[in-house]
Amino acid sequence: MKLSFFKKKSVNILHTVAFYNLENLFDTKDDFNTLDDDFTPNGSKKWTPKRYQKKLSRLAKTIGEIGRESTGLPPVLIGVAEVENGTVVQDLLTTDPLNWYNYDYVHYDSPDERGIDNALLYNRDNFEVIKSEAIPLIIYNPTGQRDTTRDILYVHGILNGEEVHIFVNHWPSRRNGEVETDYKRITAAKTIIDFMEKLEESIESPNYIVMGDFNDGPSSASIQTLMSRNSLHNPMEKLKSPVRGSANYKRSWILFDQIIVSHNFFNYEKGTHSFAEANIFDETFLTEFKGKYKGNPRRTYVGRRYMGGFSDHFPVYVQFKYNI
Repeated sequence: MKLSFFKKKSVNILHTVAFYNLENLFDTKDDFNTLDDDFTPNGSKKWTPKRYQKKLSRLAKTIGEIGRESTGLPPVLIGVAEVENGTVVQDLLTTDPLNWYNYDYVHYDSPDERGIDNALLYNRDNFEVIKSEAIPLIIYNPTGQRDTTRDILYVHGILNGEEVHIFVNHWPSRRNGEVETDYKRITAAKTIIDFMEKLEESIESPNYIVMGDFNDGPSSASIQTLMSRNSLHNPMEKLKSPVRGSANYKRSWILFDQIIVSHNFFNYEKGTHSFAEANIFDETFLTEFKGKYKGNPRRTYVGRRYMGGFSDHFPVYVQFKYNI
């Protein structure tokens, strides 16, 4: 939907929308309500203010470079996963070079027992929030106990004058086995579908951007459940490759990080955005430089061993062309 009342500023033709799993972006304080003890100065990982600041600096540098080669600017929207609270998001946005830009964020605390949440970073020069909410992901384990996983972050806003509906996800992991946990991620997909159906009772043909670490690849049952809505398109599907991905597990590339868009991003009406490109931001500076893990994402920790890297995931991104 296009909103004619948007006050135009200088609008670039290309805009980047990214997603990045930040791998345990914790502050150094002990939150007694979550399982964050490892990420404290006296915890098993010896998570000190110096290490925290180094990680912030590396993440800020990375985000600032996503899509810059073709747009000249950092992303207008960045969904992030594995942030402990709003404070760490604010710390990230006040770190050079992100502090050069007019960023703000949306974040809600989720019931995840580790205290990790999703958030959306946005440049206020390009995006205005209309409303937001945390969509509870209600899942029960076979024992009947609720699995306190991450909420789905929903943000309804205006991107360069065009109304968009954004879902930021970090779906339940495969820790107890892929098949055994399939139902959890399928439930997440159905939760988004139900939410979309309610939106469409009052909004005609909404523009959707669904991003996240889905803990499933493009061909998995959960993603295919989401794609059963014919209004959606997954440009990440073409990026799946044995030699490239957003993360590497047991020396195999996986593409759990994806950005899915609605089909109405494939029009060229004036004042709207059209899909231009999808990619993985796997630049060399984000990778291990040598050894048997050469080319893999350079992590902050491997077990308890401090590596001083960025994240165990590469960011992914899409670019939209603004139709003038």
